[in-house]
Amino acid sequence: MKTWTLFAFSIILTGCASREEPAAPKPVVAVKVARAEITDLRVQVRAPASVFGREQASLAARITAPIRALKARKGETVAAGQLLAELDDSDLRAQRAEAEAAVADAQATLQKTAAGTLPADLERARGQLATAEAALNQAQKIYDRRRQLFEQGAIPGRDLLVSETELAQARTSRDVARKSLELLESQSRERDIRIAESRLEQAQARLAYIEAQLQFTRLRSPFAGTVTEQFLYPGDMAKPDAAVFTIVDLSVAVARAQVPEAEAGAVRAGQQCSFSSVDGGGAGHAGHVSVVNQAVDPARRTVEVWCELPNPGRSLRAGAFGEVRIATATEPRAVTVPLAAVQFVEGTRKGTVLVVDDKGLARWREVEAGQAADGKVQIKQGLKGGEVVVIEGGYGLPDETEVRVEEKKR
Repeated sequence: MKTWTLFAFSIILTGCASREEPAAPKPVVAVKVARAEITDLRVQVRAPASVFGREQASLAARITAPIRALKARKGETVAAGQLLAELDDSDLRAQRAEAEAAVADAQATLQKTAAGTLPADLERARGQLATAEAALNQAQKIYDRRRQLFEQGAIPGRDLLVSETELAQARTSRDVARKSLELLESQSRERDIRIAESRLEQAQARLAYIEAQLQFTRLRSPFAGTVTEQFLYPGDMAKPDAAVFTIVDLSVAVARAQVPEAEAGAVRAGQQCSFSSVDGGGAGHAGHVSVVNQAVDPARRTVEVWCELPNPGRSLRAGAFGEVRIATATEPRAVTVPLAAVQFVEGTRKGTVLVVDDKGLARWREVEAGQAADGKVQIKQGLKGGEVVVIEGGYGLPDETEVRVEEKKR
């Protein structure tokens, strides 16, 4: 009985061992792929940017006065020199009338002085000259009379010598009085004329100052542009420290980008650039680099770069935010794949890609990347043009996984 039981059990075990279950089929993973291309890759630097006008001015009054009238409003386009606002000028007009009267008075004074009107000290000098001439005539007569008497022997020679001395003294006094009058006349006349001219110049300068102040009551646009801000209204007090308008010239827009310090070394003035706003539907505006700042922002570690963009239709508005792309170089005949195909080692340009062979098997391959632009990256080593790489659905797949291509992208 025991022998039969063992035999039966062995038969059962033998039968179980002979029935093997079939192996489970390997899963086929659906992926999206793209083909490595050989193309001339334009290397670009990308950075966030905001739009400004080529010219911008905060227009404030030069004087403190109430606003009498506004000639432009926010949003309007204005021409260079166009009147934008008028300030109250009644007090300045009164000052101008006073200054004009002062100029007229100074002109009359100058004309009177130039005509020869002389002060009283000149009259005294003339009187002294007349006295000296009279004394000289008297001395001459005395000398002539004594000379006759001396020749007749009526007086001694000593008396004639005294008369000669008195005549010489009188002649000297007359000459001194004449020279003093001539000198006083010339100096006084020139001095008085210079004083009169100086007073006229002062009056004219005062009038010119008032005229300039009156010009400051007219606020005009410094250039053609658009009124983007309006801060004051009629009746408000305009002051030098308070802007009335902001004027922006948007005929040429400037996208000011903050380029990372590590990438700014390749940027040069004159390079081609483009700007795409976040709300512009992807439409780009082409231009060129006009400014590369020579200083690094210490907080953000960025370099400011200006991309100048022709904007004839004013489609770009001041303050618009977006991205600037700057073409810095071209890599000829570069092997490129979509950026999504490469799984990078953090902090390096090395990584791996899944390459799909002719049998539909995906194999991991190490690559070294180069420049990236427009969603594509250059593969310097590890990949040839024409090979198929996985761009979606390959994360975490084992090597030699069988894949099914859902969609090919070129």
